[in-house]
Amino acid sequence: MATSTSAPGLGGPQSGPAGPTKESPDDRNGARPRQPWGTLLHRFDIKAAPYAFVAPFFVVFGAFSLYPLLYTAWISLHDVELATMDIMEWEGFGNYSQLWQDERFWNALANTFTIGVISTVPQLLMALGLAHLLNYRLKGSAFFRVAALTPYATSIGAAALVFTMLFERDFGMINWFLSLFGVDNVDWENSKWPAQFAISSIVIWRWTGYNALLYLAAMQAIPQERYEAAAIDGASRWQQFTKVTIPGIRSTIVFTIVLSTIGATQLFGEPLIFGQGPNGVSGGADNQYQTLGLLLYEEGWKNYEMGRAATVAWAMFLLLILAFVLQRVVKRVKSRTS
Repeated sequence: MATSTSAPGLGGPQSGPAGPTKESPDDRNGARPRQPWGTLLHRFDIKAAPYAFVAPFFVVFGAFSLYPLLYTAWISLHDVELATMDIMEWEGFGNYSQLWQDERFWNALANTFTIGVISTVPQLLMALGLAHLLNYRLKGSAFFRVAALTPYATSIGAAALVFTMLFERDFGMINWFLSLFGVDNVDWENSKWPAQFAISSIVIWRWTGYNALLYLAAMQAIPQERYEAAAIDGASRWQQFTKVTIPGIRSTIVFTIVLSTIGATQLFGEPLIFGQGPNGVSGGADNQYQTLGLLLYEEGWKNYEMGRAATVAWAMFLLLILAFVLQRVVKRVKSRTS
């Protein structure tokens, strides 16, 4: 008699259903198992730590940069006096229209531009040459680098006072030196162009070494192989400087130009101390060297018109934005034409 047998694993006892398994309460209810606190804290740390690290910058920026900027814009739309800052009278864009028609604003803008050009162009050229000399392996190069940075570490007040004595009309050393060549005493303070040249000399003295060190750092980042290849091709030192060094530090040059433009727009301490008294606030008896920074100070702290002062501040800010936009446009046009 034939009997039916089943192969092991296909229906026999070994292939029967498995025994009952132990289920957790979370599995029966369809919920996910709880994660330990350590895992939750780890995930929170991974996601929140980057925001915690960058939060101090944004807090400081919002408290000391963004909020003053917005509050200054709000004040510029009102008629506000310094003694009663809590009383504001809405003016809208009236302060801006008055500033547009104010001859003192255009005079201050022109003086800011001329002093900026007179101080920035020689300053950057001298800084470029000084950095090129410091880039060579000279004895005591560290001393010369520190010496180049010393004027930048000097306070504006001390530097301006010293240069004021140098450019004094009757007993100044500059006029004494010019008298050796038969030049009469120059009234540096009360003449327009001599005053602007004198103020520019203070700016040049303070910032040339700082920009030179920026250029020096950029020059040292240029690979030495470029100079060796240029020397093999027969390039002179001047050709290496114009064809290798200048293109290699072009971005740093642009940065220093932008930095100098911002500094020239905000020029305040040098002309104020150079005036030696009440004329320093107004930029001379005829406003011959009054800058936008001095005009802002005069409107706010001499005339007590904080609304007008805030308007001048925002005009300076908009001018910087305009300069930045023009720089970007010029750079884009050059990149397309090249």
